[in-house]
Amino acid sequence: MNMALFKLGKARELMQQIREEIDGHLDAINENTAEIQANYSYVQKLDTRLEQVMARLDKIEAMLQEQPERNTVKPLSYPEKQVFLVLYTEEKPLSYGEIAHRTGYSEALVMHHIAELIEKGVPIIKSYFNTKPLIKIHRDFKELQAKENVINLSLKSFVEN
Repeated sequence: MNMALFKLGKARELMQQIREEIDGHLDAINENTAEIQANYSYVQKLDTRLEQVMARLDKIEAMLQEQPERNTVKPLSYPEKQVFLVLYTEEKPLSYGEIAHRTGYSEALVMHHIAELIEKGVPIIKSYFNTKPLIKIHRDFKELQAKENVINLSLKSFVEN
């Protein structure tokens, strides 16, 4: 009988160890489940935002398809041609002040001429560095100007003025 009690005690001990191990596994599973649920929630939010971005891109694409291709540029005035030429001959973006210095115009007048260039169809790229606007002409348009003289620049137009 002592042996039977001993075996029963040993069996209870083993059962308790098994129970503790199972409880440890359950705790780990519960922690992983909580992490998986949190990750799933995060992925759902990301998916929703991606859908919103895709919808916006679709709208932008539709708008761009509706716009006519800008192959023609309206004729430029002499001062606009001067500003254009400064931008055309420079590879890096320029500030309004740099353009004003090179043309001899005031910064306000340069801003006006840049706005006119944009209105007339010249693809101007404006970027900012430390809140300072920098201006340049789109690279593809520079190539087009070099090949087809879209702006109709000639030495004669500069000599006459």
